[in-house]
Amino acid sequence: MSSISQHLNLRQSQNLVMTPQLQQAIKLLQLNNVELAEFVEEELAENPLLEKVEAEDSGAGEDQASEEKEATDEMQDEFDESWTGNEAETSSQNDFDPGSSMANVGAGGNSSFDNLDRSFENSISRPKTLRDHVLEQLHLTFDDSRDRLIGALLAEQLDESGYIRQNLPELTERLGCSEERVSRLMGRMRQFDPTGIFAYDLADCLALQLEEKGTLDQPMRLLLENLELLAAHDHKKLMVVCGVNETYLEDMIGEIRALNPKPAGEFDHLVVQTVVPDVLMKALPKTLGGGWRVELNSETLPKVLINHDYYTEVAKKTKDKKDKEYLSTHLNSASWLVKAMDQRAKTILKAASEIIEHQEAFFLYGVEFLKPLTLKEIASKIDMHESTVSRVTNNKYIGTPRGVLELKYFFSTALMGTDGISHSSEAIKARLQSLVDEETAHNVLSDDKLVDILQQEGIDIARRTVAKYREALRIPSSVQRRRLKKVRD
Repeated sequence: MSSISQHLNLRQSQNLVMTPQLQQAIKLLQLNNVELAEFVEEELAENPLLEKVEAEDSGAGEDQASEEKEATDEMQDEFDESWTGNEAETSSQNDFDPGSSMANVGAGGNSSFDNLDRSFENSISRPKTLRDHVLEQLHLTFDDSRDRLIGALLAEQLDESGYIRQNLPELTERLGCSEERVSRLMGRMRQFDPTGIFAYDLADCLALQLEEKGTLDQPMRLLLENLELLAAHDHKKLMVVCGVNETYLEDMIGEIRALNPKPAGEFDHLVVQTVVPDVLMKALPKTLGGGWRVELNSETLPKVLINHDYYTEVAKKTKDKKDKEYLSTHLNSASWLVKAMDQRAKTILKAASEIIEHQEAFFLYGVEFLKPLTLKEIASKIDMHESTVSRVTNNKYIGTPRGVLELKYFFSTALMGTDGISHSSEAIKARLQSLVDEETAHNVLSDDKLVDILQQEGIDIARRTVAKYREALRIPSSVQRRRLKKVRD
């Protein structure tokens, strides 16, 4: 028979409490400079005590920064005591969603004539886009306004090659009209210029162009259904599949090569913005001792200060308790944001500097000298948690003498060599690529031969690993490479 009783126990435990300020500091860590700028703009709109420092105001900003330093030393000490870099250990990567407001770029605009980019002279020579070209044909082909509207929506689905990747049911569901109507419109629009637009894939695009030329016979249809054999240069199998001899097959291949696989390529497209580096590294001259200089990209890094003059002026006139609390809350929020951004900058620079020091051979001699590196190694060197380093390096780029690279690029697994030296997987991939690039039609290296060469160079690697790396580099098999080189020769 069990008895039910109550007990009062006293236990002592230690837990890390995540304050909103520390959560904000962790959130800022995982934002890159562009996302941070968006976040700061939102804070500026909500907090009247924050002030953005423009480039031309840098001198005045430095003076104000020195004043803020004196005024907020106590808060800095509080922040430094609270922030250790290990708070991320108790916070999931999915706790925060940095988001991006860049998707709204171009949604509106200023119609003022003061903007020269919208002037009459510049608009005359504006290059025609694919959408403009399609809309012109729409108005000539369809009289019904609804057909024109649906056609314009279909044109919006075209990618840069001129393909429409959705199938008919998907298009019908997206546009909210009958499948019969979409099918009828697509049938007409697939005849638009340039021939091949509104195709569903490469084979369909080539078929539209061949059909216009009147050369889409049965052997050609079979060839289009087996483009993977053409890509692999397996001409013997293609002759069997298409039921033609070698001469006829060569004529068919020549005809396909004369077609345009990207019919929309001649039109202007929206240029996607290239990656913007968050960190910059520069080689220092020998007169300054050599080495590398590491700094944050000031052009994309937002700078904010606290407007103490405004706070003082408003505080003098504020008597209501709620208004005083409002001012105090926003002052604390602004101070924490400034300090969190400063701590973020220091943490990123620490991590980037350690990465550069570890991978110096890569910057001097190339990718084959890239060393294996883990997040844990960097975390131990800068005395922070591994997940903090993960946030610092995630989705952030560094401008180097060898190009703009993601900070995550420098972390790779290690393979132990026969000489006891570990080798980076990225360095091994680079060596594989260089070996394949040096091949000739009469000297194509098999995976087994690649293993032998790498083992002679002190890299202990299995054949399946070589095959995995080769596939990751999109290098065809030795049989396919031999066929390809023979065709080219």
